[in-house]
Amino acid sequence: MVVNPIDGYKLHLGTTQTASAALSLQEGLELLPNFAVRRGELLLQGWKLGAAATRDIQANPRAPVARDFVPDIKQKGVDLRIGLDIAWLSLKRLVDIIVVVAGDADLVPSFKLARKEGIRVYLDHMGHPVSKDLKIHVDLVL
Repeated sequence: MVVNPIDGYKLHLGTTQTASAALSLQEGLELLPNFAVRRGELLLQGWKLGAAATRDIQANPRAPVARDFVPDIKQKGVDLRIGLDIAWLSLKRLVDIIVVVAGDADLVPSFKLARKEGIRVYLDHMGHPVSKDLKIHVDLVL
């Protein structure tokens, strides 16, 4: 539960429609063969203006109100977990190809290790922007 600092509204993040949809997707993916989901820890870093509110305030200048603010939540530890998986699979020579669905350049060291071990690394960034550095250190961008 998080509390809006402006009006004190209590938001139970785990019961939101977004959380329910994300959990359903993750649970479905976990059941697929040859597929792993890595979850990290969620960290509330405060509150920020939501994207829609920012656009609206820019177009029609006004003072922000409580509903304009959204929790600023970051997921921590996922890159480390994925990187360890990549290293373990590569060093044990358990796979020939690793397909990673991500967009974070923090994975570059594990990609380099895998490729040095002769593993092909494919990247699917799901249409989101990714750094040039990330693209350089994979064999194929899907």
